Amino acid sequence: MLTIGQLAAYAGVTTRAVRHYHHIGLLPEPERDVSGYRSYAGPDVVRLIRIRTLAEAGVPLARVQELLAADDDAFAAAVAEIDRRLREEIKELQEHRRRIAKLAAGDSLALPPSATAYLDRMRALGTPEVMVDLERDAWILIAAQMPERIDEFMADKESQLDDPLMRQFLRLIGEIAAAEEPREDQLAQVADVLVEMAEAAAVNGALDQQDEALPDSSFAELLETVALSAGPRMVRIRDRILQLMAERGWSGLVKMERIDRADA
Repeated sequence: MLTIGQLAAYAGVTTRAVRHYHHIGLLPEPERDVSGYRSYAGPDVVRLIRIRTLAEAGVPLARVQELLAADDDAFAAAVAEIDRRLREEIKELQEHRRRIAKLAAGDSLALPPSATAYLDRMRALGTPEVMVDLERDAWILIAAQMPERIDEFMADKESQLDDPLMRQFLRLIGEIAAAEEPREDQLAQVADVLVEMAEAAAVNGALDQQDEALPDSSFAELLETVALSAGPRMVRIRDRILQLMAERGWSGLVKMERIDRADA
């Protein structure tokens, strides 16, 4: 007769595993000897080896009892079903690995390739990283709300990067970001360029489509708050540019609107 330690050694498991199998009912509790210790025999070793083999093959412990009691046909069917489940789990894990590998790229987290390509092009044009980061976070919000339209939006943004006014805006923002303290004339130039872009958008009808591009009226306000993450300095710069735009008859950066002078 065997002690619990000897049983575990014969079956290639730990005594802790044996006790766990007792606890969940996979391995029946044996009779105890006169000293009160568990006493095992050959059939217990065989059953424990079968339990260990099934567990190591990936069979959930909740189904081991079923397989131990199954006839050949039932056993084959259960194994086929477990194999199917394992293949599905492997596929899921491979997809997780693919997503984890993409995280090294940074921008690709929660963004499709069209958006990351747009951000890369912004960098290539010399846009300061703080502005690229703000764009990235804004597009993460948009992509989460309107994933079916993100490629359409990115195509439009790519075309905007070809606009000389947009390139001038990015150049000016780059100069402001690099300066220890931006000059008032630099901020005024940015406001002038933004107003010129807004005027052009009003003429070609793009401003009329702003509401259609947003899921609801509060979403523009949510996007505006993204700028708060850039730190106090960039927030001060943004606020001053908005003031200068208001003096020129326009409001907003995410959603640009003409200010009615009669109501000002």
